[in-house]
Amino acid sequence: HLAIAEEARQRFALDAVLFIPAGEPPHKPRGQASAEQRVQMAQLATADHPNFFVSRLEIERPGPSYSVDTLQALYRLYPQAALFFIIGADAALDFFRWRAPQVIQQLATVVVATRPGFTLDRVHATPPATDGPPLTVLPVPGLEISSTELRERIRAGHSLRYLTPLPVATYIRKYGIYLDASC
Repeated sequence: HLAIAEEARQRFALDAVLFIPAGEPPHKPRGQASAEQRVQMAQLATADHPNFFVSRLEIERPGPSYSVDTLQALYRLYPQAALFFIIGADAALDFFRWRAPQVIQQLATVVVATRPGFTLDRVHATPPATDGPPLTVLPVPGLEISSTELRERIRAGHSLRYLTPLPVATYIRKYGIYLDASC
């Protein structure tokens, strides 16, 4: 996520990149890390970048965390800002099935970061549910690191060195996060 955020910041000349850990992801089972722990890990991961910030917006809002609700809240908070919504190619495959994709497209430029192993052919072949602007593709250097793979490495007792920032790996180890195979 950090490499994608930096690539987007540079390509689109963004003043800031906001990391927003999900409070209650509507389509994922609850993981082993609490919302508060996800915020703390995001803060540790972004602490040394002057343009990266972490928001508690979703964890402080009750109920499921839908992207459209978050973007509407950000639009109210920053009405003059040009919003960019950055998602991975894996998430983009289902974008037009999300809650209110047309509203998301109206509120923000939807940026799809390329990921190894995911082709965007299906994204472009999917008939858009809207007449909104097309999704913007952001080519990112091929880093084959997924959060699922990182959790598997943790459970197997393998090192995260050079795969995630050291403060985040230390935090995960200290609190025993992601050791349960159910996450």
